[in-house]
Amino acid sequence: MYQTFYGLIRPPFEMTPDPAFLYLGETHREGLATLVYGVRSRKGFVMLTGEVGTGKTTLLHALLAQLDSKTDSAYIFNPLLEPLDFFRLLFDDLGIEETCISKAEYLLALNHYLIDQLKNDRTVLLIIDEAQNLSPEMLEEIRLLSNLETPNSKLIQILLVGQPELSEMLDRDALRQLRQRVVLRHELKPFEAGELEFYVEERLRLAGDTGKGIFKRSALRELFAVTGGVPRLVNAVCDGALLAGYGRDQATLDAEVIREVANDLHLNQDPAKGEAGNRGPGSSQRRRGWFGLF
Repeated sequence: MYQTFYGLIRPPFEMTPDPAFLYLGETHREGLATLVYGVRSRKGFVMLTGEVGTGKTTLLHALLAQLDSKTDSAYIFNPLLEPLDFFRLLFDDLGIEETCISKAEYLLALNHYLIDQLKNDRTVLLIIDEAQNLSPEMLEEIRLLSNLETPNSKLIQILLVGQPELSEMLDRDALRQLRQRVVLRHELKPFEAGELEFYVEERLRLAGDTGKGIFKRSALRELFAVTGGVPRLVNAVCDGALLAGYGRDQATLDAEVIREVANDLHLNQDPAKGEAGNRGPGSSQRRRGWFGLF
């Protein structure tokens, strides 16, 4: 709707993880390299955590794009499953055409499949998203998958992806066996102020902007304040601000527009004080070193 008004060829702040808008910051490259290394080196368990909206799904797409054709992957995005349902989904994703009834039959068939893949120099990756929702029973089933190995290599690479609660779960004494099997971890962080500005400018450029300065510097400062640097919130506020500016015939956007959109999205309410604040979600406890990715 507003693209023509701002001289854009496409919406710059869509919520989907479009690879055309992927921005690789320094720490993002480090995190992506860690994940790719873990898979290619057959390290077994790798864990990726981050708050809601920090770009976990986008990082997974970037990871899959980095892997070669000799890697087969299964993506389980609904972990609220019973063990047999979990194995059915896993087999379907991997294309294992084996009829199994019991868990033992599934494990035996999976082991045969993984050994065949290893003989053909192929890697098998299992990604479990929203892993903080896994039941203790399912976590134990997944841990047992790591026992599928040869004397020299893990047969299946497992990437656990979830919110920070996932790390808290694994810190429990009852899950110490699983925790000890996680050899690599990476945690996503919200944008720093400078990263946020570059991220916004880069997405506008990729959408066709020629550097007209659509967002004033004051708008970018306010954007950081109301979103705390969380990429998903940045996208939502920027998209709403562009729409509001179009409706007002406003070629450049200032801090006031950002505040109005944030109010509409209920982003600048301080639940502790019951009044509007000037900091966004998570911004009171900034964490260093995150990368520009969404």
